[in-house]
Amino acid sequence: MSDASSRTDYDDRIGRVITYVFDHLDDDLDLNRLADVACLSPHHWHRVYTAMRGETIASTVKRLRLERAAAHLAHTSLPIESIAKRSGYPNVQSFTRIFKSVYGLPPATYRKQGTHAQFLTPTNGSAHLMYNVTIKTLAPITAVTLEHIGSYMEINRAFEKLFGWLGSKQLLGPDVRSVGIFYDDPSVVPEAKLRSRAGAVTDRVIPIEAPFERTTIAGGDYAVLRHKGPYADMKAAYEWLYGQWLPQSGREPAKAPGIEEYLNDPQDTAPTELLTDICLPLV
Repeated sequence: MSDASSRTDYDDRIGRVITYVFDHLDDDLDLNRLADVACLSPHHWHRVYTAMRGETIASTVKRLRLERAAAHLAHTSLPIESIAKRSGYPNVQSFTRIFKSVYGLPPATYRKQGTHAQFLTPTNGSAHLMYNVTIKTLAPITAVTLEHIGSYMEINRAFEKLFGWLGSKQLLGPDVRSVGIFYDDPSVVPEAKLRSRAGAVTDRVIPIEAPFERTTIAGGDYAVLRHKGPYADMKAAYEWLYGQWLPQSGREPAKAPGIEEYLNDPQDTAPTELLTDICLPLV
């Protein structure tokens, strides 16, 4: 087997594991079972995964479960006991301890006082001051992308596969920018049919192979809102941007997809410190 085909084989194995993890976040994700999915012995599997992904499989599972838990807390009325159980914790106490250590607030407090809550029911005329929006003229860019169909909150499925593939080919570096492209309005299009793409932007020439593609992001004027905090909180930021800032701006949205640029890495950044530029295309 050639070096290239061997590398592709390992890419496929890691991809199968990521898919399995997302499909079974509610289940007991036994690490030996994940080794079976990868068709590797447990002894070697953990070392291979960590070397190729930059974090242990246990860290990946914990991070993805807590990201989903934060989304449930921010946008649903699901009981905390149910969220804790779905996140793999035996009781609310242990879930609370871990969630607070990562997100800075206990789950109940996060649900009521997380940054998402600041924009849901404005009580005074200063709500628009909570975010600073800058209008920027951006040049067209080309990204290596992977399609995602379904909930926008689950686009990390595609990011995990995309950046796992880039990492396995030693194509990651400080020059690589991470972007999400969002084509549909989630208030109109059913969640299961929402279209988006996880993207990586780099000046390096990257050979493309299916299912990855090159996607051009149009240049032009964009309203750029910098959001600091967990990704789960950004729904409220969007509602503020479209519902308050845009009508008062005197500008019209362009017929182009919205973009998010992720300025730091959730693997090594606390959720409260995550920075995201939300970019709304303008006429």
